[in-house]
Amino acid sequence: MFNKRLKTLKDILPMARQGKYAVAQININNLEWTKSALNTAQECNSPIILGVSEGAKKYMGGFEAITGMVLGMIDFYKITIPVILHLDHGTTYEVVEEAIKGGFSSVMFDGSKRNIEENLEISKKVVALAMEHGVSVEAEVGSVGGEEDGVVGGIRYASLDECKRMAALGVDALAASLGSVHGHYEGEAKLGFEEMKEYSKATGLPLVLHGGSGIADDLIKKAISCGESKINVNTEIQEAFCDALVVYFESEKYKIGKGYDPRNIMKPGLIAMNNAIENKLKLFGSTGKA
Repeated sequence: MFNKRLKTLKDILPMARQGKYAVAQININNLEWTKSALNTAQECNSPIILGVSEGAKKYMGGFEAITGMVLGMIDFYKITIPVILHLDHGTTYEVVEEAIKGGFSSVMFDGSKRNIEENLEISKKVVALAMEHGVSVEAEVGSVGGEEDGVVGGIRYASLDECKRMAALGVDALAASLGSVHGHYEGEAKLGFEEMKEYSKATGLPLVLHGGSGIADDLIKKAISCGESKINVNTEIQEAFCDALVVYFESEKYKIGKGYDPRNIMKPGLIAMNNAIENKLKLFGSTGKA
């Protein structure tokens, strides 16, 4: 059972769906990412979802280490807003099980590269396991395009029948692929808004928009109005961090005083991430909703 200082998708997404706003999933990569997401969400009084990919799990030393870091920061920074610790794109039943045993409060099983029958079969097992531990489940139908942390795919729209069958298993959120991509779009995003409305109504589930970076603000707002209640953002936060560090090194501030101290090096990146995350929380309409 996960620590009760953490929440689940069941605790926040139904309210977001009803209130026509979306909760941000910020993928965390290290201490700075975690600190930025937690403190910015607290300042904005917004719920927040901390996403951890399989690649990030390996980089940060495993699920238990990540859970310990997150819980430690919640205590140290006196975080009172709802925080969900979520496995992003778990590709096997085994990695989902590992995340649950490691203290995560929410998991995503991504069976989008399998045929629909196999996807449903494994998703059913994931739901049963998650229910035993009170953990929430996100499932994917169709295929989100692009690449993110080793997850590669071409866009394949989810069908209504696939979504209904997945919803019937008891999942808590549905990542129905309707035109989004991981990373940045080339050209203007072409999202399936009519399908979003139809699938949201037919399943009664909060929908999840993967690949929330680089989509125009007006399209994001429209997607939220059509049933998207969780939006994942990663690339734009990474770019904000990287751009700030480029400026820091090009201006040679690392040569001044103790500018070489890793804490000083990271500071401009942290500020840039804070600003980027705050902008997303405001855009998604989740500020003040904790």
